[in-house]
Amino acid sequence: MASLAEKRIDDAGDSPGNPQARPEELRLLEALLFASTEPLDQTALAKRMPDGVDIKAALAQLQAEYASRGINLVRVANKWTFRTAGDLSWLMTRESTETRRLSRAAIEVLAIIAYHQPVTRAEIEDIRGVITSKGTLDVLLETGWIRPRGRRKSPGRPLTFGTTEAFLSQFSLEALSDLPGLEELKGTGLLDSRLPSGFSVPAPSDDPALREDEDPLEIGDLELALAPAVEPEKDDGG
Repeated sequence: MASLAEKRIDDAGDSPGNPQARPEELRLLEALLFASTEPLDQTALAKRMPDGVDIKAALAQLQAEYASRGINLVRVANKWTFRTAGDLSWLMTRESTETRRLSRAAIEVLAIIAYHQPVTRAEIEDIRGVITSKGTLDVLLETGWIRPRGRRKSPGRPLTFGTTEAFLSQFSLEALSDLPGLEELKGTGLLDSRLPSGFSVPAPSDDPALREDEDPLEIGDLELALAPAVEPEKDDGG
């Protein structure tokens, strides 16, 4: 008959918490994801796994393991990364507030771009009902949350804007379709419950391809978008 000590050793070897009983691919995934400074897509992770590993199942198992921990495995913009658990996000509130302080105008413009992309500056102004300063767009471009997509096939060929993967990552969205809908926005108090008849919130598209009414960007378009506004010449009376 085995001794009590031997039985404990055998039980420990069969325990799911024992590193020796844990699938090696989970350790490999952990190492890759912790070491990476950016989210990784499933294809990139699969290339680093041994032959025969079901990468989708391994990621699901690893995600389940971390579900109750202080760090969760999440998918953002179809890529995988470790993030602070949602219920602990208050720990980062102070840092986020200090490093990403946006004006009300910038928040409104960001929301319009997120829901209506691809959208031009003139279209943003039409939705808001006020002129949008160039500085507001510059701030959002500098955060990396929006980008010029292309040029509208219309007089003046204005730039069209859309959101980026950095936007999805910042707001912990797997896809643009995860943005709150009309009822959710009402529930949070961000929209008045007494809205005009027929008011709707558009369903944002995750398709990065240019639309039929967009032309590709040209060399220098990004620099032009970030160029400082030209100050009007002053009349010195001379």
